[in-house]
Amino acid sequence: MLDSLFFSVANHTVTVVGTDGSYLKPFERSFIFITTGQTVDVLLEANQSPNHYYMGASVYSTAGIGAYNNSTTTAIVEYNGNCTPSLPPVLPDLPSHSDTGAGLNFTASLRSLADKEHPIDVPMEINTHLFYTLSMNAPCKNRSCPDGKIRTLATVNNISFINPSIDILQAYYCCIHGVYGTNFPDVPEFVFDFTADYYPMDWEIPQLGTKVKMLDYNSTVELVFQGTTLLKGSDHPMHLHGFQFYVVGLGMWNFDKDKDPLMYNLVDPPLQNTIHIPKDGWVAIRFTAKNPGVWYMHCHFDRHMVWGMDMVFIVKDGESPEAKIKKVKLQYISNDSARKASFKKRKKGLMKKASELTTLCGIDAGAIVYSPYDSQPEI
Repeated sequence: MLDSLFFSVANHTVTVVGTDGSYLKPFERSFIFITTGQTVDVLLEANQSPNHYYMGASVYSTAGIGAYNNSTTTAIVEYNGNCTPSLPPVLPDLPSHSDTGAGLNFTASLRSLADKEHPIDVPMEINTHLFYTLSMNAPCKNRSCPDGKIRTLATVNNISFINPSIDILQAYYCCIHGVYGTNFPDVPEFVFDFTADYYPMDWEIPQLGTKVKMLDYNSTVELVFQGTTLLKGSDHPMHLHGFQFYVVGLGMWNFDKDKDPLMYNLVDPPLQNTIHIPKDGWVAIRFTAKNPGVWYMHCHFDRHMVWGMDMVFIVKDGESPEAKIKKVKLQYISNDSARKASFKKRKKGLMKKASELTTLCGIDAGAIVYSPYDSQPEI
């Protein structure tokens, strides 16, 4: 998964009705813009002359580094009935590969139903403001690594994420110290013209780290993503696990904290879990942190994620039982008893080897039985 796409069916329009599992106010377009990891629901009416029509998708790319596939992938929409198809079938008319305006205008057209049957709950009073820059980076000074190879990193707020040897969820759940830091910055350490054409090369070198942002349960969060042109830049489809968020604003160039919020859509913003951030632009999202646990956020371009454009939110437990991470019931039984456990129980996944538990929380046991139907006391 490396690119966002334009999609169209020749000589047809589509009616867009949903995205990322949420309904939208229907609207018609001759094409759709969809980014990696995102879903868009459309209706196609076969109201043209019986014929064969190409549907096609082409890459949207403004990346300054690396090549992209400049071809158009196609398939044929064929009408039933007697017809003499044109040869070749009619081709769709798609925007150019770098038409940022086309993609931005499509995204800005998404509106939630926001009616009595489909209410929305946009946070209005924000108590946690975050501003995250998204950048391409170089790991070595002057882009020259000792082995002579060209290498690339990617960052959120100039921090390239290092995957720990122990899962962050496991470390948080089992109170294992030294796995991650809790000091992920709310804003970039260094503020500059994020969409400038030229920078000092030293600015391309990021920090490396495994850092998380802690959120109180039920806190209301506004997060502004800012695309940058470091290392010539790129667009980024950002995906947040564990939540859907309202996309309340988007625009080009540097985010203006005084002027741009005045243009937010707080009436019927779309509810999504993946959003495209243009290279020279910004997107503002809002959500309520009411899902306790450890939640990964990352760019959905595989290579950007591998290069370090990811981070983690930890939402703390709330007061009520429903607002806490569900604990697993662990019960000790001997290894001999475990060997005698029925195949039926093992097939249901109720048996865990002692080694599996040891790697989970460092507990020494012969075997563990977990019943999801029992109450869940603390470990």
